[in-house]
Order: sequence, then structure tokens, then C-alpha cells
Amino acid sequence: MSDTQEHAEVIPYAVLENMSFRLGDIDRSGSGSGEWSLRMQFLESHMLLFMSSGQGWLTVDGRFVELRPGSAYVGCPGQLIEAAVHSLDERGLYSISFEVFEKDGTSDDMRIVKRNSRFPSPGEIVPVSPVSVGVLCEAICEHWQSEDRLRRFGGQIRFLELLHTIMQNNLSLQQNDYDASLEYVKDYIELHYKRKITIEELAKVARISPRHFMRLFKKRYGCSAIDYVAIHRIKQAQMLMRTDRQYRLKDIARHVGYQDDIYFRRKFKQVSGIPPAAFIRNSRQKIAACHSLALGTLLALQIIPCAAPDSHPWTDYYRRKYATDKVTPLSAAEPARREQLRLAKPDYIVTVDVPASGEENARLDDIAPVYAIPWQDNDWRTHLRLVAQFLRRTEVAEAWLDRYERKAELVREQIADSVKKDKLLIARVRGEELQVLGLRSIAAVFHEDLRLPHPIGAEQLWDRDTVSLEQLSELEADRLLIIVDEDPQSQAGWKSLIRRRQWRLLRAVRNGCVDLLPASPLIEYTAFTHELLLDEASKLWRDRT
Repeated sequence: MSDTQEHAEVIPYAVLENMSFRLGDIDRSGSGSGEWSLRMQFLESHMLLFMSSGQGWLTVDGRFVELRPGSAYVGCPGQLIEAAVHSLDERGLYSISFEVFEKDGTSDDMRIVKRNSRFPSPGEIVPVSPVSVGVLCEAICEHWQSEDRLRRFGGQIRFLELLHTIMQNNLSLQQNDYDASLEYVKDYIELHYKRKITIEELAKVARISPRHFMRLFKKRYGCSAIDYVAIHRIKQAQMLMRTDRQYRLKDIARHVGYQDDIYFRRKFKQVSGIPPAAFIRNSRQKIAACHSLALGTLLALQIIPCAAPDSHPWTDYYRRKYATDKVTPLSAAEPARREQLRLAKPDYIVTVDVPASGEENARLDDIAPVYAIPWQDNDWRTHLRLVAQFLRRTEVAEAWLDRYERKAELVREQIADSVKKDKLLIARVRGEELQVLGLRSIAAVFHEDLRLPHPIGAEQLWDRDTVSLEQLSELEADRLLIIVDEDPQSQAGWKSLIRRRQWRLLRAVRNGCVDLLPASPLIEYTAFTHELLLDEASKLWRDRT
């Protein structure tokens, strides 16, 4: 077997035998206004974006991607995407939507892939020949706009040729890319976790020597490859335990790859913080989150609430992450919410102690025991510990916090060469106002946990309702991390802000050190979202200079 063939199995291009592809539409943006944007949205189909010209950015589930001429990106259904491009010339930019069909598995029937896409080459792509890709895009566009059905069919054929070019290009690049190899190994583990996996096998998959592989994997993910196998197995066991089916522990252990029941129990407690029997008992409890800020605390305690506010982005984001529909969406109107909770019959209700909430919390206490998190006077770690104490899950909280601290240390090491001693400022665009975030916000993750310094004097602007560009300029931040709220007024405010001369003169802007994070769901000051922020920091700055 050749190296190319061996790597092709890892990538997994074998899935192509059970897939087909159909062009949905293609749009070309030319040099008219010189700008193009994609509002923040969950993708409903696959998307291919190719930049023939221009400069811009793309965020995918909060991960920042810099867009330059000659670059391409493939997005998948369910991803949260936003993009903006400027300086387009006559070569333009191509946005292509397409459907992926996959065999059902139980029959030869094909179904449209709407979630959990296995498209072989997702994400950022740097074509070996941007000219070839551009010529193909131009031909597809020309054929697709024709009223002649045969020419439109020719557009479909050239679209398949474009996909083949991208996949072949990706395969060539990945053969010398350790980072991509490690990602494929991780995917390989998640596919084969039920059987015995050795370091030698995984090193062969990565095409790296076993010793070098072990070092690289631990540096990249903060744990050994064998530990990652155990973590993934336990997560799969937890998913089975959360179902209504009352599986026997030994059957769950066998299903996830453990033949020794005692070893399985020991590993389960090591990863989860509690024994499997306690996890099952806890999973059968029905706990409602009556405030959006309570949700991120419960999720860190491995609790999927039986009810949560319907206005919260968990509706799409968390349901997709946890693959559950057994969550009652709670109304914002208090009488309707109380009635929903009575019908849900929770064992406990967790909310937040904020001004004017006392009377409503007292009413909720007639339905189930209520814990109102004392929000104003405590930090997010204390919030987590207090809720854990109320729900008798202190061990779970401490195990989670221990993993968080180790992960923060790993991310600090990963980004050290990129950020050096740069002074970071975190700002939020809300409507037409610009705010600087302080330590009682997500800024705590960056300034306290990742120990990134902020400019001298920044604390004087923390959490003010508004700051001016002049005040921002005086701080001389080396880096800016910007959060733009999702409402139209904030989006318009952001576009207006970046056109101003004072913005372009900021040190971080001049140095090209401005990064973006989506406001939802990362903006909340909770344990769960802070762990997500560690991932985002790693994606933003790891190995990036």
C-alpha cells in the first residue's frame, strides 16, 4: 500500500463510496461595492467559499479564520457561521451551496445530510493552484446561470470536478501536516474506541514514530492518546446512562470496550468524578434551569436540564452538542413558566439571585426545592461549587475544576509563542456602544486563567456602559478581542466602527492583531462557556504569529 493510499484511509475518503453531491446554487460577488458579508447564521446545507480576491474573516462556531485571496473554506450544516470581506476586485468571490447525500445504512436509499456531516475535506483549504480553482468556479457559474438544461448539467459535472480538486489538494497538504495527522488520529480513536487500541497502531495511522507521536499528542491535547481513548469511552458510557433504557453496568462496559468491570468503574470515577452508579442516579434526577446563567453551571456538572429558557441559544447549540430533545423550553412570562414547571415536575430548580427575583423564586419553591445562585457577590468558580453543594455533586465539581486548570495550563503553553507578552484588551459591541470587559466577565478567562496581561489603565474602563475610540487608543493594546452582539443594531454598529479612521489607527488594528468571537453562546460568565473559551483561545492563537 502506498503512503497516499494509507493516508486516504485515515482521512476517511472511503465514505465517498456511500455519498453523492448536488450543486444547490452558486453566487459570485464582484467589484461593485468591493464588499461582501454573510450574517451570523446556522448553515442549513454545505457551503464552499472561495476567495479569488479581497481580504476578510470568517468565524465558524466562534473559531476565527482569516480569508485571503486564493483561500477556500468548506462549512457543514449546523455550524454557526459569519463572514465579512472587503477589497474585492473583478475576480470576485464565489459562494457555493451544495447538498450531500449519504446511504441510510439499513438500505440503499440516499438521505440528505443535515447534521454530523462526514464530508471528507471540511474546514479551511489553501489550494495548490488557486487559479485552477478560480477557473472551475467561473465555469460552474457560467453554466449554472444558463437556461439550457444541458449546460446546467455541465455545471454539475464541473462542480464534482471542483470537489475532487479540493479533496486531492487537501490530501497532498495533509501528508506533511502533523497537526492534521493528530486530528485524524483523534477521529480514528472515536471511530474504533470499542476495540483494543495500541500506541503503535495510532502512530502508524499518523505515520509518525511511536515515541514522537506520544510526545506530539500530549502536547496538542494535554493527555496521552491512551487517556483520550478512556475519556471518549466514558463519555459514550455516560450517553447510554442518560437514556431511559436501564442497561446493566457490565453491558455498558462491554459496549464501550472494557471487559473488566472493576477497571471500568475505576476509570469512570477517574474521568467523571463519581462512580457509575452515582452518575446513573444523578442522571435520573430532573433539574430545571430557570435562568440562562444557571444553564452553563449545570452543564459543567454534567447535568442536561429537563427545562431551560427558550430564548437561550441552547435551543440549537446545546441540543446539537448533547443530541437531546428532552428539554422543555421555558417561557419568559412568569405565569406560563410556572405552569410549564409544574407539568415538568422537576426534582430541583436552579435559578439566579438577582434583584427583583425573590418573590418569583418563592413561588417556584412551591413546585420543587429552589437554589438561587448568589451571583453578584461570587466568582464563577464559587457559583459552580455552591450549586454542586446544593445538588450533592461536589466531587463532580472538583473533578471538573481540576480538568479546567490543567487545560488552561496547556492552552497557556500552546499560545505562548504567538501572543508573547502582548497586552490584550477585550471589547464588546452592543448597539452603537463599545464596552471594555473586566474580570467579572469572560475576560477573566484570558487575564486570570491564561494570564494574558491587559494594558495599564484598562481597569478604569472595565464594565463601563460605553468607551470611546479615543480612550481605547490611549491604552495602546497590542491585541484586541472583539465580541459583536447578534442584533442588527450591533452588527451595523460594528460595520460603522471599523470604517472610522480612529479605528484603523489603533495599534492592534495596524498590526493585524484583531480577533472576533461570537456573542452567543460564549459571552456568559459561567463554567461551561469558560471551558469553550479555552478551546477558542487555542484555535485563535496556537502556532499563529
